Amino acid sequence: MRRTRENPEVHAGSMADIAFLLLIFFLVTTTIQTDVGLDRKLPPDVEDHINIHERNILRISLNRNDELMVENEVLTIGQLKLVAMKFLDNGGESVNERYCDYCQGNRNPTSSDNPQEAIISFSSDRSASYGMYVRVQDELAKSYHELRNREAQRLFGQDYVDMEKRYYAPETSDEVKRELKSRIESVREMFPMNISEAELNVSSKNQTP
Repeated sequence: MRRTRENPEVHAGSMADIAFLLLIFFLVTTTIQTDVGLDRKLPPDVEDHINIHERNILRISLNRNDELMVENEVLTIGQLKLVAMKFLDNGGESVNERYCDYCQGNRNPTSSDNPQEAIISFSSDRSASYGMYVRVQDELAKSYHELRNREAQRLFGQDYVDMEKRYYAPETSDEVKRELKSRIESVREMFPMNISEAELNVSSKNQTP
């Protein structure tokens, strides 16, 4: 008796299910690298320019070779935080009604009057590396955080950074959050983070200190 030779059939009914399961597996186990970014609030798109006295501006620039210049002086990235803190905490002249009574700086008449008016102007060359740009922004943020920590310790006995962590923690009660919010806002008003990458107009009035 002759046997008929038939090609064996491959049952592919479950292949779609297997492919779907593999896709789910790789989506769950694959690590996706995220970009490094900055938490910054962009300024509004307005045409009005605010005139600012030159002594209330700390000019920082980053060139295409990643060299850092602060007020026409070349500095290292490690020096930036202390220079920014000295500028922000200057306090102004005591004879000036705009002086800062809680600042601990040298009250240099050629430096900022108070932290509310002090602005850090940062410009970066398009050819500068993004890594160096982020480092500069990070050091500037550290200068604000350190000054805020000092005032938070003086007023409330705890660091500003710790208060922020507790405020955003999901286990913190609403009552505690309300108290923390009030404290955080009061410290922020003492040292507002005024970092600008826009062109600033310098006031032509009272240029001499």
